[in-house]
Amino acid sequence: MCIISLCLGCTNYSQFNTVVDLPKQLKEVSGVEVTAKSDLLWMHNDGGNKSKLYLVNSEGKIKKEVIINAKNKDWEDITSDEEGTIYIGDFGNNNNTRKDLVVLKIDKKEISSSKSVEVEKIKFKYPEQTKFPPKKKARFFDAESLFYHNGFLYILTKSRVKKAYGKTSLYKIPAVAGTYEAQFISSFENCSSSHCWITAASISQDDKKVALLTSNSVLLFTDFTGEDFFKGKLTEIDLGFSSQKEALDFKDNSTLYITDEKARGKGGKLYELKLPL
Repeated sequence: MCIISLCLGCTNYSQFNTVVDLPKQLKEVSGVEVTAKSDLLWMHNDGGNKSKLYLVNSEGKIKKEVIINAKNKDWEDITSDEEGTIYIGDFGNNNNTRKDLVVLKIDKKEISSSKSVEVEKIKFKYPEQTKFPPKKKARFFDAESLFYHNGFLYILTKSRVKKAYGKTSLYKIPAVAGTYEAQFISSFENCSSSHCWITAASISQDDKKVALLTSNSVLLFTDFTGEDFFKGKLTEIDLGFSSQKEALDFKDNSTLYITDEKARGKGGKLYELKLPL
């Protein structure tokens, strides 16, 4: 594994820089999605906030707000498909007690033309979870990460198990309304502290890179075949500081957008990371 260290203001071949401070309405961003052929981004806040999507430009200005007619129980990530359909992962599951995990599906035409939209629901469960909650040593069924690829939605779990916080499992479900058992693909183990939690994921537009986010780094997988992305080459990019980073998406095939939540007067920003590969 290659590890690359960065810092704010670095001028070497890899750069991580602040783009803009986000407005106060977006102090708890947990999902960001670039819209095709524009400089606009869809963003949403974490659970307990308003059930809204915000269309934001690269200067941090909110251009549009859309009410989503579904409760924001614990929205954790957002993605889109090649048609512009939006998917919101309402699958935050801190205590591993939820039996109502769902991805909300929103038609592109609806979200483009309306201020309030209905959703289709893609409901799912993890077949390995049989108790709600499991014993503390088996609480691997939280999740904060979602991306779309070839007709499927890929979900990466977040561990709540001490000394195994960096473990994540990759599952997939069809990107079609219905009720499913998520299909397990593989697992990956990062470091063990809470700084190692996987809090967001994205796949590049050319399908050649998968990026995972933690509070202080990006894990970049390349040179994989098929859908077991964890079998690819791993490069860990140290971002130089820790914050509550919870969202990322590919701006283009060599650049990531990243956001963090505002806490104790810090964060609440949109960042840009130029990738080393």
